[in-house]
Amino acid sequence: MIKAINKDTMILSRPCQPATRADLPLANDLRDTLRANADRCVGMGANMIGITKQVIIAKLGPLPVVMFNPTIISKQGPYQTKEGCLSLPGQRPTTRYQKIKVRFRNENWQVTELSLDGFAAEIVQHEVDHCHGILI
Repeated sequence: MIKAINKDTMILSRPCQPATRADLPLANDLRDTLRANADRCVGMGANMIGITKQVIIAKLGPLPVVMFNPTIISKQGPYQTKEGCLSLPGQRPTTRYQKIKVRFRNENWQVTELSLDGFAAEIVQHEVDHCHGILI
């Protein structure tokens, strides 16, 4: 189901609770909402649709990837960039890393690791920040 985008910085700046198997249906809401905003959005955290759980979605290719309890386990190559966010107006400066490795549970609740670089790594870093209540 397509959900409204949360713009309340009080909610967005709160660290999210770990996801459980009971949160698996969030994947569909995130997928539908991302698709509805595809012209201006490449990823989102569950708190962007008002659910304070550690769940993100990121468009990493033709199909978006949903990650439950994502953790960045390695990063290298810091750089400065500016990012926008569907929940916030304008763009803001931030530090990101060129290469990351992220560990998460997939939609089958299996522990998975992905190595990402470039824009895909930037998207995931932004969305993982949402899980921790970090706003750019």
